[in-house]
Amino acid sequence: MTKVEDTRSTTASHLKGRSGLTKRIIPCLDIRDGRTVKGVNFENIRDAGDPVELGRLYASQGADELVFLDITATIEKRKTLSDLVNHIAHQINIPFKVGGGILSAEDVSGLLQNGADKISVNTAAFKDPSLINLLAKQFGSQCVVLAIDTKMEADGEWYVYLNGGRVKTQAKCYDWARQAVDLGAGEILLTSMNHDGTKQGFALDITKHLSTALPVPVIASGCCGTM
Repeated sequence: MTKVEDTRSTTASHLKGRSGLTKRIIPCLDIRDGRTVKGVNFENIRDAGDPVELGRLYASQGADELVFLDITATIEKRKTLSDLVNHIAHQINIPFKVGGGILSAEDVSGLLQNGADKISVNTAAFKDPSLINLLAKQFGSQCVVLAIDTKMEADGEWYVYLNGGRVKTQAKCYDWARQAVDLGAGEILLTSMNHDGTKQGFALDITKHLSTALPVPVIASGCCGTM
């Protein structure tokens, strides 16, 4: 069985009184070709085990939620793996989010029908922000999670990256997060590319900026190493 530390760990950072939720521990599994994969700074990707097996393990260990991200769905211009989502839904008993390759309300409907509790959008939402508003109106803001892959550059600014970290934009992380929340995103999944897979701790500055300035939960992702 794959060790727990072989996948990304995440934690939701927000105040209980603001949203009615307490802190949550949320393992995040990146999936490629139906397998969980692990990398460092979005590079040197290696196999890390079966996502269903890992999902069951995390659920048994007390995880509050799970995130499954199909990291190559957008690049390969295909949909998220609905069959895998259905399999996961029949194997675990905690809520889970699914992302990767979501382009329309029909895509979301299919994933929810197969057992997902929430969906995550990233590149498609950046290219067409109206998608966020459409999905929020049809499925509710609580269902729509905006995933942001961000990297601090030499100028000290955090920039948004697309296509699994392959394409840099000129958009600032906070500005995009603020716009998405205004459009209806109910949660932010924030991954620091500088910290991803290093197990050296979260990007506390940008996480604090978003979690204190935005009225939605923020999930810090990608770099947890110790208690």
